[in-house]
Amino acid sequence: MARNHLFHAPRAGTQARKAEESTTWTAARTAAVAANVDWAGLRQRMRGALLRPGDPGFEDARKLFNPLNDDRVPAAVAQCESVSDVREAVLTAAHRVPLAARSGGHSYVGYSAPRGGLTLDLRRMSAVNVRADGTATIGAGATLRDVYTALGQAGRCMPGGSCFTVGIAGVALGGGIGVLQRKFGLTCDHLVGAEIVTADGRSLTVSASRAPDLFWALRGGGGGNFGVVTQFTFQTDPAPALTIFRLAFPEDTVPAVLTAWQPWIKDAPRELWANCNISGGTKPSCAVAGCFVGPSTACHPLVDDLIARCGVVPTKRVEDRDYFKAMRFFAGKPDRESFVASSRVLSAPAANPGAVVGLLTGRAGMNLILDPLGGAVADVGVQQTAFPHRKAFATAQIYAGATAASEAEVTRSVGEVVAKLASLGMGGGYVNYIDPALPDWPAAYYGPNLDRLRSIARDYDPDEVFGFPQALTRA
Repeated sequence: MARNHLFHAPRAGTQARKAEESTTWTAARTAAVAANVDWAGLRQRMRGALLRPGDPGFEDARKLFNPLNDDRVPAAVAQCESVSDVREAVLTAAHRVPLAARSGGHSYVGYSAPRGGLTLDLRRMSAVNVRADGTATIGAGATLRDVYTALGQAGRCMPGGSCFTVGIAGVALGGGIGVLQRKFGLTCDHLVGAEIVTADGRSLTVSASRAPDLFWALRGGGGGNFGVVTQFTFQTDPAPALTIFRLAFPEDTVPAVLTAWQPWIKDAPRELWANCNISGGTKPSCAVAGCFVGPSTACHPLVDDLIARCGVVPTKRVEDRDYFKAMRFFAGKPDRESFVASSRVLSAPAANPGAVVGLLTGRAGMNLILDPLGGAVADVGVQQTAFPHRKAFATAQIYAGATAASEAEVTRSVGEVVAKLASLGMGGGYVNYIDPALPDWPAAYYGPNLDRLRSIARDYDPDEVFGFPQALTRA
């Protein structure tokens, strides 16, 4: 999850959204469960455990990262330990109950815990093997902590997300933005092969030369759309020396900071990545946190240049770190966290930084996180992979803490900001920050790649075995 899409009107409350989704599926799910899925037979055929409501461990196994999704209760959780387990689960439950794969469990709105359905929990398939040729095979249940630990120990690196408990599968399948992307590209740009179980129970190995259409789609087409990926193969790079930094700016200076940050990061060398995190409140504040590929001696002049452009003296922290320790700096807290979030994509720097900052005035607990693209991200063509935002300036995440009691109000507030960002020229969205309230979400997430993605999804899942409200088969 990062803390670190087109909208025309404030969204309905989250409770209304959940009620609508539940109504859509209830009749089919009730009938399916009554049709007696062979749970006992599946339990016998699996090497891993199959947990049903009331079984020891079910409550912990079914819950996702965001407690606001705790009302999503599947009929069973299959704790898969092998490709065979995944195939058995798919073949047993397909056409009977909704199916969804779960790795890290960070699906923003809980799609990896289908109500009344079957969650295919892949967390036991988490092995990371770094080979002598620089490639790494990574089980789909591995978290970013697993990945960064193994790569760091082998002296290798790969760009990825920040939160350590996020699963590699969700990150890579949606594109994979992160702190090394301007130098090394997106996570999906390093994908060279994958193993996937499709809706008809086949286990396929895909690459640029084997099922190339499906391989293309897996690089940015979003999780849950084409089958259950069980293993990835990535090309990695030698781990470089890194510098991390954080600059905290005082209230009343945020417009000046954003005005300076935009051209500074746009024209920065690709070794430099730094986001701008604006925190809402009576008077918004902000921080710029970054990662530089190289030593601090080369990073200091770049940081000093930003400070000079801002005309404001922040609190300043700059440190040399190795790959793993640098990734840990951006990791955040590992605990479950209740939040509401959405996203936008800035095709170019915001023309009115003051207006952007003004959207956070009075919105305590909300953050607007601007993550720059450019560099190696833009080296890849818009339609070369499924990720469409190659030429954009930055992604924007709108992220707000919430409780069950405040969820509806926070959702409304997030929706207001999303709508107003659209009025300021920020459209589109990032599929890994998926939002059910986003109008025209297919075009927002996939842009010119939508038609091809939709066709591939329907080829591999014509009967919507893996269907969910924002599946490509429904786009």
